[in-house]
Parts: sequence; structure tokens; C-alpha cells
Amino acid sequence: MDPVIVAGAGPVGLTLALALARQDVPVVLFDETTGGDEPRLARTVVLRPDTAALLERLGCRAAAGVRPWTGWRTLRRRQLVRHVPLVPGPLFGAPPPAAPEVGDGRDGATRDGSPRDGEPEAPVSSPLHLPQHELTRALRAALAAIGDEDLVRIVPGTRVETVEQDARGVSVRTRGAQATWWRGSHLVGCDGPRSTVRKQLGVRFPGRTAVERHAVAALRADLPWPGEAVLHRSPPWRSIDAEVTARPLPHGVWRIDWLLPPGRDLVTPDALMVRVRDTLAGWCEETAIPYELLDTGVHTVHHRLARRWRVGRAFLAGDAAHLHGALGTQGLEEGLRDVGNLAWKLSLAWHHGASDALLDSYQAERRTAVAARLRTADQALPLVRAAGGWRAVRRTVLPGGARGHDALLTDGHLGHGPLGAPPAYSRSPLAPAAPPEGSVPVGTPTGGPVADVRVTAPDGAVVRLWERLGRELLVVLVAPGTGVWDRRHWMRAGLMPRLAAAVSALPMRTELLVAEEYPGAPAHTVLLVRPDGHLAAALSGVRPAELYACADAARGGDTARGADAEAMARR
Repeated sequence: MDPVIVAGAGPVGLTLALALARQDVPVVLFDETTGGDEPRLARTVVLRPDTAALLERLGCRAAAGVRPWTGWRTLRRRQLVRHVPLVPGPLFGAPPPAAPEVGDGRDGATRDGSPRDGEPEAPVSSPLHLPQHELTRALRAALAAIGDEDLVRIVPGTRVETVEQDARGVSVRTRGAQATWWRGSHLVGCDGPRSTVRKQLGVRFPGRTAVERHAVAALRADLPWPGEAVLHRSPPWRSIDAEVTARPLPHGVWRIDWLLPPGRDLVTPDALMVRVRDTLAGWCEETAIPYELLDTGVHTVHHRLARRWRVGRAFLAGDAAHLHGALGTQGLEEGLRDVGNLAWKLSLAWHHGASDALLDSYQAERRTAVAARLRTADQALPLVRAAGGWRAVRRTVLPGGARGHDALLTDGHLGHGPLGAPPAYSRSPLAPAAPPEGSVPVGTPTGGPVADVRVTAPDGAVVRLWERLGRELLVVLVAPGTGVWDRRHWMRAGLMPRLAAAVSALPMRTELLVAEEYPGAPAHTVLLVRPDGHLAAALSGVRPAELYACADAARGGDTARGADAEAMARR
């Protein structure tokens, strides 16, 4: 078959090409540049545990030289209102701990999500924070390490000009260094907010422009909280507006963001330097703080959402499909989640054929999730920002609401709550029409991302569950006490013989794993996990018929068999 064509070699396009190549799908990647990425320390990415784990299992060594944050501080005027201790996450060699439920009044949290006075919070995983050009460099290195031009071909200095489709594939004409026609089985537009692919497909891209603006500076300085990130709301300095955020980078560098007041006033160099000096002086309580200014910029947040993410054999991902950056750093992360959702579906389509239901589910799941995130940001942030320091409207905020707003923003920055949590595909078209008989509730809702528990493979290897994602379905048996099982008798113990037989009959390639425990799951629970790490079903005991039905739904239903036969005939 023809390769998958990926247009755009930013982090999302590079990650998609890498994910497909890891699943033995040949890729042609159009790179508008000549293979370089301008170093910009003021342009960074923050990756939460799920997206960081995606890069890790693809072999992208993005965390090299990056130290985890040790904590997060939220300040209001001169007071510390919240401190969240952080622990190393998956890219730093440790599984993420289970996060407490926000708003249930337990684990040191009040109902507004803020900690109870005098009670410590349960630690959560540190995000991965690094300059975007370093992430791009690590992705290019991972692609180069594959060393197979038949599997991955990067075409520099080339961009899409024309897109044509037929029943068997996509034809793309390019311009630039290699202006010619290319043939692919599918096309994915990862070519940014001005996507040529999206325009060629006739897809509208409505939304809002300049929702927020942030002045950004990367500088080297000694701040009072080494290794900790800081959100300071309503700082008591005349030159600073509603909010300033500081996030540590490697080598003693900090990225500092100042939320700008509404309007389009230019941020002059002099005005930016006043912000830098006043902020450092306020934090360090000294009038003249030595620092080295390394990079500056203005980050403008747009909210846009493409009407369609799939048109025939062409798809949109990343900034070509959505623009979202409510907290200044989230746009790329949602693009990586697009990759995690789409890569395994395209791989299944390329190797075995796939139903329209499976390919349509990419738009149904991802567009719905991003639309919900955008709605939440559009509804919540005006009120939150009003509480943060716009004097003209501050008196409209209800007394006591500021604490909940602080918690909402903090959770969003750390990857929790409505502004930051990974999506759950609760109404996925890949779910059975009705809950299967024998379904049991567990700590993860159906469609939600599974917890990264320790699991044991039949060969005795003990790994993290997230390490096994990406290529196939996973079936996980929750069996307390399995740590003492004799590996020589592994497949003959307990429920394993019946479960192994049921797994061998599933319509997709599936790996069988065993976990000592899983949050909220009783003993002998069987979990069915999709390749992108979302829970497809949780069943009580071994139920071959129900397990098969859930696996069949996860691959797009019975029509996938017809597509599989058609694909084999074409070969």
C-alpha cells in the first residue's frame, strides 16, 4: 500500500510520523523548513503525564537534562494560598501517583478544590517543561534513529499545494524543493493554523481571535523557590497586571508570563523591562536583582475549532484542527492527544482495513473533547480573570469565590480539573450500544484514561501499564497476590487459562497482562484497554462473549471485517 502522508513537521507532525513508523506504517513527512527549528527559550511546552508517557514509549528522549518540578505555589497578593508538592512523573523514572478527587472534601481538599487549612495535599506528578525546539530536536533524533528510509521519508523545503482524493487513496501536489505529485493511502494535515490541507478540504475554522495575550520572558535568575513553579494572582506591584506565572526550565532558566489587560496595546521593550524588574524585586524583596534576559515575546491566545476533522481519507490534527491555549501552554498537548487517538486507528486501517466507524471516531472523540475544553475556558476564564485583578469588574465577583478560582487555575496548570484533565470519551462511537452484562464500576470511568499501575506480562516482566500502550488492545486481569505466583505456572494459575483462551479469540491483536491492584477494582476484574490508553470496558470475571463484543466495538464494529477483506483483496 501507499504510505501515509503527513503534512507539517512541527512537534505534532513529527510525533504522528514517529507513532506510525513504530507500528510499521510507512510515512512521507512534508517539512516546510530545511530541518531546523529556531531556538526560542520563551517558547516552551508543558507536558502532563499522559502526553509525556506517549513520547517516552515512542522512544523520544525529551526529558534528557530536564529536572522535575518539586512543587507548585499559588500566591494572591502577598500571601501563599496553595502549595502543591510534586513528585517525578513517568519521564523521570516513576509512575504518576493517583490524584485525589477534586471537590469531594477528602485528601486535604475542600469542596471548592482548595486544600484544607493545615492539611497537606497528596503529591501529584510533575509536568515536563522544556523549550519547544528541544522537543522538536528530540523527535527528529528519534525518527533518524529508525534508520529506514522505506519506513520514514522526510521531504524538506516542501509544502502542500493541491489535494485530490479517490476511493483508494490521496494524491497531493507539492511546491518547493520537490514540486511533484505524491500518492498516499491517507493524508494528515499537521500544517498549523493556516493549514493548506484544511483549506484544500474546504473545512471552515471558526472561533475567536486574541482571547488573551501574555508577555513572555525567558531569563536566568535566582528566585526564592528553586525548582518550583509559581502562579501569582493580583501581585501588589503597580506595573503588574492581574496575573504572573513563573515556570522553571533547565540550567537555572525561568519562563515568566504576564497576563496582559484586554486590548491591543503594544508591549514595548521598556514596558517589558519594567515588568521584569518589578516582578523580580517583588518576589525577592530587593530593589536590584541580577538577572540575564535570554528571550522575550508576546503569546496571543486564539480559540478556534475546525468544523470537520475527517474528510474522506484526509484528517486534521494539532493547530490545523484547533487553537487552544487558555493557560498559555496547552495547545501542543492537545495536538499530541490527537496523535495518540489517531495513530492506532490509521495503523489498523493501513494493515488490516478499518470501518468508517473507526475512522470517524477520531473526529467524534477528539473534536468533542477539545470543544468541551474550549467551552469551559470561554465560560470560566472571564469570571476567573475578573477575580484576578481587573479593577473595573472585581466587585461583581462573589465573596469567597477567589479561593475556588485559584484552585481552578492551579489544577488546570497541573493537568487536573475542567481546564487541564485528560479527556474521557464517555460517548464514544466505539463503545457498545449498551453496557455489557457483567460490567463493574472501577476508579476510571468507561472512556477515561487508565491509571498507570504496575502490570506483569506472561513472561514475568513487571512494567508500567502505559508502557504497553500504542500497538494493540490490552486485557488486564486484576488479581491480588499474583506477585508470588511461580512464573513457570503463570498461564495455568487461577482464571488465566479461561481468560487466555478468550483473549486469543478476540478480533484484534491483544496482549494479556495482570495487575496486583487497580483503583476501585475488585479482585478478578477484567479491564479492556484501547491502544491509546482509554478504558473500553471493565467486566466482572471472565466473560468471553461480552469481552469479544467490547473488543469488536473498539475496532469499529462488524463492518471492520468487510474493510479487512477489501484491504486484503487490494494487496
